[in-house]
Amino acid sequence: MCPMIQYLTYDQIDKQRWDECISRAVNGNVYAWSWYLDVLHPRWEALVEVEDDNYLIVMPITRKKKYGINYLCQPFFVQQLGVFSVESIPQEKVLAFLKAIPNRYRLVEIRLNEQNALPASCKGVEQHRNYLLDLNQSYELLSSQYHENTKRNLKKLFNNGLRLVKDIPIQKVIDLFRMNRGASVKHWGDDEYGRLERLVQVATTSSSAFVYGVENSDNEEIICGALFMKSHHRITFLFSGNNAKGKESHAMTFLIDQVIREYAAQPLTFDFEGSDDEQLARFYHGFGSEAVSYPGIRYRFFNPFR
Repeated sequence: MCPMIQYLTYDQIDKQRWDECISRAVNGNVYAWSWYLDVLHPRWEALVEVEDDNYLIVMPITRKKKYGINYLCQPFFVQQLGVFSVESIPQEKVLAFLKAIPNRYRLVEIRLNEQNALPASCKGVEQHRNYLLDLNQSYELLSSQYHENTKRNLKKLFNNGLRLVKDIPIQKVIDLFRMNRGASVKHWGDDEYGRLERLVQVATTSSSAFVYGVENSDNEEIICGALFMKSHHRITFLFSGNNAKGKESHAMTFLIDQVIREYAAQPLTFDFEGSDDEQLARFYHGFGSEAVSYPGIRYRFFNPFR
């Protein structure tokens, strides 16, 4: 008999069994760990399929309520969720989980993951873009595959006096972001940045995160920085900040190149975590990465998968 899909409230979720499933999942990622969700979307719920007392397939339910309306949303700093399984996932199983989303969620806007394939005929589905780079090659080979503009910018760096600084406080990166690009991101406030700080605190206890910066050697000023997550044989470029000097000196190009150099020739993937933005996409693609799509789900009132 095929196992039933169960809906679990937060208090009903067995975190140990959940994390065992995410650990073994063929498409597991850092966003799906229970501790990650606990920090960024407290009181999350779940759809699970249980077999032999183990969670075989799971899907986080990131619920919210506003003006009396229950809805599902994609949490901040979480690119991909969806259905995770310890075995390969056929389209029919992904559809079954989407169909099982309770009726009380009248508005749904969530993103699934790269291995959650759906039929092209499905309504309410839009494709998003990510960029991945296979690091299991020598640095010399990886850097030879950089695009010409990226190579030119790296050559300019030799005269810019930049230095990589490891293990900088995440607050420095947040400050760089908020004082520059983040000034126009009005929907992020103290609560969102506070959760990011807590996420780093939790993740560093299990060596799942590192924060690097780039310093201007003239005055030892941190001019750019980035947070990277490590999980499931991936290094994910989660969050970054850059000031005017950093942009002018191509410090972010230098930082990413240094991380690629450090982790080259290892069975890892560098995950650029985006982007649908064409300018960012060109920047990420410039490191020789390849585009990969993943589906987003958006519907109002009526679940189109039923």
